[in-house]
Order: sequence, then structure tokens, then C-alpha cells
Amino acid sequence: MSEARVIKHKPAAAKAKSKKRRRDDDGGSRKRRKLAAYEEDEEYLDLEAGVNKKIASIDNLLLADHISKKIRRFGTDLNPVELSQLDISPNSITDTTSFLKIRTLENLPEFLETFTEPEKFGKGERLTAHHHRHRCRSVRKYQSKTNSIAKLFAKHIKVEESVQFLEKHRTGIAVGTPVRLSDLVDNSALKLDKLERLVVDASHIDQKKRGVMDMKETMMPLARWLARQEFKERYGDEEKGLQLLFY
Repeated sequence: MSEARVIKHKPAAAKAKSKKRRRDDDGGSRKRRKLAAYEEDEEYLDLEAGVNKKIASIDNLLLADHISKKIRRFGTDLNPVELSQLDISPNSITDTTSFLKIRTLENLPEFLETFTEPEKFGKGERLTAHHHRHRCRSVRKYQSKTNSIAKLFAKHIKVEESVQFLEKHRTGIAVGTPVRLSDLVDNSALKLDKLERLVVDASHIDQKKRGVMDMKETMMPLARWLARQEFKERYGDEEKGLQLLFY
């Protein structure tokens, strides 16, 4: 009579525990939690001043890469070609790392004057993209009888009201959200023929540590606004150059 072989089977629960233990030994679960947008830049956040200092610390090359990563983070519904069409060339962005003051509301006028010829400031039209309407206060000093400041925000002002204002006033500086600015350009209420520069209020963060490039609902409209064909044709052009600044 041959000797019987006894094969012992480990319980399924024991196997599961063993696999879990191995994963823990390897440093935890393979699937890691995706960091929130603000957590990636946590070390740069100055909550008291309401500023993300990262924008001030990176040059035009790194900033273009930063924007590209944000576009791909939030533009998950776009194909590779559509994503690439939203990218901004580093040569299109003015390097502003030489401006050393913290980028608060109070320092915006000095920033603008630093990167603009003093004798021309206030004469050419400029558009600033903000996602909070109280940021308009920073450019009030440039308002005069012949140079109005247009507040163009989608949440608080009706399109018709914005159109009427632009028709009645000579506007030297327009401040608003990318969505409203785009809508006004599309219906010909906001003219771009004398536009000299675009300024993006990129450093400001809200109480939830979010800036204009940290949320899909603001980042993607901003990307589409900056990538308009009439802008891309002028970025870096020697004769009709359009300056792009990130504050």
C-alpha cells in the first residue's frame, strides 16, 4: 500500500493577508492618492498674503511647462492635438523673475510699470485676467476722464451691461474673467487692434489655497483665452508684438 501524500492548503483569508502584508512592506498601496492642486505647491503658499509665490520664482521656460502640465491635468476630455493647441511657447511669455516684491494687490501697479515703458503706460490698451472682481482696485489709479477701467466679470455683470459700457467709454484697461473677455471679443464689443499686453493674475489664491490655474473651471477658459489665434499671431512679433505677463 503506497504512502498517502497529505497536501495542506492555506485558507484564502491567510493568502489575502499575506499579499496585503507584502504591499505594506513595499511602502503601502500601489495606488496613491492624487494630490490636490494646492498641495503640489504647498511650500510656496503664503496664506496670510493670499499669494502663491511659485509664479514669481520661475522663468518663462518653467512657466510655460507649468501651464502645459495644468492644461493636461484638467483637459482630460481633449485629445493630444487639442491639448497641444492650447500650449504657450516660452518665447511668448515675458520673464518677470526680476520683480522681487511679493505679488499682492498693492504691488500690481509697480509690477505693471516695471515691465512697461513709463511714457507709454496708460495709453495702450491692456487686459488683465482675474477671477475675483475686487482685484480691480489695484489699477484704479490709472483711471481718468480719457482712460476708463472696464470691469468685465461674468458673475456680477450682465453681458449687455458690459457691451454698453465699452460702447460709451474709451477703455485703456479692461479687467475681467477669461470667459467674459472672450465673449466680448467674439461679439466685437471688445476690440483688440490696440491691445499691447495681457496680464494674468496668477499668484493670487483664495481661502481654499486655489489660484486661477488650480481649478478646471478657471484654468481651461484661461488656456483657451491665451491661445486665441489673434494672440498667438502677435506673441513675439516685432512690429505688432503682444506682451504676455503673469503676475
